[in-house]
Amino acid sequence: MRTLLLSLVLVAVTAAPALAGDLPALTPVAETPALFDDEAGGNANGDDPAIWVNKKDSARSLVIATAKEGGLYVYDLGGRQLQHLAAPPAPGGDDEPGRFNNVDLVYGFHDRDLAVVSDRGRDQLRFYAIDPVGLKLADVTDPAVPYVFNKDQDQVNEARTAYGLATWQDGGGDYALVSRRHQTRIGLARLSERRGKVGYRLVRTVDLPRAFELPDGSTWRPCGEPGELAQVEGMVVDRDRDVLYAAQEDVGIWRLRADLSGEPVLVDKVKEYGRQDSYDPETEECVPGEDRGYGGEHLAADAEGLTIWYGKGGHGYLLASSQGDNTFAAYRREGRNAFVTSFRVGAGRGVDATEHSDGAMVVGEPLGRFANGLLVVHDGQNTPADGDRENTNFKYVPWDARLIR
Repeated sequence: MRTLLLSLVLVAVTAAPALAGDLPALTPVAETPALFDDEAGGNANGDDPAIWVNKKDSARSLVIATAKEGGLYVYDLGGRQLQHLAAPPAPGGDDEPGRFNNVDLVYGFHDRDLAVVSDRGRDQLRFYAIDPVGLKLADVTDPAVPYVFNKDQDQVNEARTAYGLATWQDGGGDYALVSRRHQTRIGLARLSERRGKVGYRLVRTVDLPRAFELPDGSTWRPCGEPGELAQVEGMVVDRDRDVLYAAQEDVGIWRLRADLSGEPVLVDKVKEYGRQDSYDPETEECVPGEDRGYGGEHLAADAEGLTIWYGKGGHGYLLASSQGDNTFAAYRREGRNAFVTSFRVGAGRGVDATEHSDGAMVVGEPLGRFANGLLVVHDGQNTPADGDRENTNFKYVPWDARLIR
């Protein structure tokens, strides 16, 4: 395990901020059914999507999405639900049940494609083999998989568990990069196969900074509940460069080597960076403090889902969900990750706009009706509403890189 220095170098190129209403809007053409986070809805709370590309028939590709205690949902390219897989039950009466947080994909793992899921309730990774013919997923998790970060169930119950997730294939092995909830830690786990079941072992961890030196010489610590640090959730690996991007929610986006060696670089900061908020135990919320102007211009906390569009000749974009202002920021994939533009996912064709978005994934190749690719984003406030029930789902947006310039 390594702990990093506090002095940072910001490398993103800045531009004048724009109001959300002035930004270009991408239009969704389909959405998945509503998920409700209550007993009647199976405690399903949408979070993170992954797009599995069917190499033999792209029109039969799948969207696989997490819904926390609600488990895993599988949809077709029209947004229709094909399958639901329940999260594991609690091991004991006072323990947390499975809560599926993030999902990513591994292609060709021992001749199978896998959906890999972080289970924040059980502090484990879970694995689902994808049947390219029947378009069904099957649980192939080794029953003996260890906890990712904890030693026993008592520690797991403290909720500092597996959280964000990204997969990486380096030619010599298959890996999952996993962040730890309420901590700054990221772990690298190597996947393994035994008698048809999939397991893993943690091989390395790194801790991102928990405090930051500001230009005026003061030290800033992001606000949170006592004992909680600025966690990472959104992560993605640039598969051609072996580079991990990690969104530390109240800080910004980091770039570091996928094997967690070397020093990370802060690509861009959230607008609230350096603002010393104070925690109010009565409301259990952070009260905004003075904004001293040290923050960025493109991300409003929380910095959330990350995904990469791969263009030709090494070009492309890193896309980031700016959850605090319901927008997305685009950065150049190459070089110093210069900021390009911000955009939003608006309403259209009978589908409502996206708000409070967590996870997202973009694929830049033809997928059936999506001739130029597909962007799928989580909508944290789906409408129409159903009373005061928490209502989430996923929006399908035809991808057009020409709009991101």
